[in-house]
Amino acid sequence: MITRPSIYFIMGTNDVENEEPLDVLEEALQSGITHFQLREKGKRALQGSELVAFAQSCQRLCKCYDVPFFINDDLDLARTVQPDGVHLGQEDWNDRMKDEIRESGFLLGRSVQSLQEAEEAILKGADYLGIGSIFPTRSKPDAGQAIGTSLLQEVHQRFPDIPIIGIGGIDSENAQLVWQAGAAGVAVISCISRSSDRRKVVSELRPREVQTGWMR
Repeated sequence: MITRPSIYFIMGTNDVENEEPLDVLEEALQSGITHFQLREKGKRALQGSELVAFAQSCQRLCKCYDVPFFINDDLDLARTVQPDGVHLGQEDWNDRMKDEIRESGFLLGRSVQSLQEAEEAILKGADYLGIGSIFPTRSKPDAGQAIGTSLLQEVHQRFPDIPIIGIGGIDSENAQLVWQAGAAGVAVISCISRSSDRRKVVSELRPREVQTGWMR
């Protein structure tokens, strides 16, 4: 379900300023994003029934545009909402969660920051990998130091059949570097959520064939 070129939008209510989050998501869907992940984090993050209701609203919008809907880390929410997939950060990964996600039929994504972690994730059934932070980012305070595109390129060369999503500080100015390294997709947060022209941003995030030289 992750195929190149994927424009993978990640958003929670705290990632939006002066707009309704559902309006932002719908505009992003209309602009051509191919995947959406709900990542509800932060001090003012929704919880309980409010979170469930918001997740279900996001899911309904995604279904209207035939875009796969993912949930970040929250297995309890996933049990309730039944998304297309669940993405686990490195610190959230454990065999129990991995096994339950696989048994539930959800796609499984995992964040990795080394070749060893990538190999482990693939052996344990990850459907795709998220690698980053590729560039410096303010959207995820816990993203760690930027690592550039070399690991992404190395993992792609070692495991060419596993889709890789680059994440962290990606925008229209540097996205082509991520495609060139072998990414199946680019994941962005504020690049879309706080844009005044989302259609233009999504268009500019896509790979330029003349620069990449190939398409998967």
